[in-house]
Amino acid sequence: MKVVILAGGLGTRMSEFTSSIPKPMVPIAGKPIILHIMSHYAKYGFNEFYLALGYKGNVIKKYFKKKKFNNWKINLIDTGKKTMTGGRLKRLKKYLKDETFMLTYGDGISDVNIKKLLKFHKRNKKLVTISAVRPPARFGFLKLKGNTVNYFKEKSAMDHGWINGGFFVMDSKFLKYIKSDKTYLEKEPLEIVTKKKQLAAFKHRGFWQCVDTMRDKEHLEKFLKKTSK
Repeated sequence: MKVVILAGGLGTRMSEFTSSIPKPMVPIAGKPIILHIMSHYAKYGFNEFYLALGYKGNVIKKYFKKKKFNNWKINLIDTGKKTMTGGRLKRLKKYLKDETFMLTYGDGISDVNIKKLLKFHKRNKKLVTISAVRPPARFGFLKLKGNTVNYFKEKSAMDHGWINGGFFVMDSKFLKYIKSDKTYLEKEPLEIVTKKKQLAAFKHRGFWQCVDTMRDKEHLEKFLKKTSK
């Protein structure tokens, strides 16, 4: 099964790195984010990748042309510098044909079980399955009476609702809901399938981290260092 990775965003909140490299190439524990993602899919036997390139896509091209990965089929496709997430996916339509495929973003790492995700998708028979995760805790909660704290609780992930974890399984029929390069995947296309009751949620309660800021990068590196021991 084909795996699409959206790898064309700017990553403006990580300008320390992204002024010279695209966000998926930001190093995490010595390897680009995108390589961690691809290795996770390959662990489950999915190694045919379609990378939708945009901002500084030449950096990703150079990296993968220099490296050799046994049994990996890597397709590097320019999808435009200003194309939105939905538009990037639409540009890959000719490669996806009438197949079911997997999709993720090039800036999020998780230990989601890909085979269980796929099995869930097949069992529910929806156009799209989205991984649902709890966002990482960031802030403590206070109740005040005047200037005195009456209640303090450190936030946990369970205090939040479910959010888009970025690991999808999709039927290619979904692509008809993407109108143009300016279409955001997360807006009209997914809103339409939601209204049509064609969006299933696979709840993942394990690790998930999107790398949007330097703080996220540091947190992820600590996690990978701990789990590699």
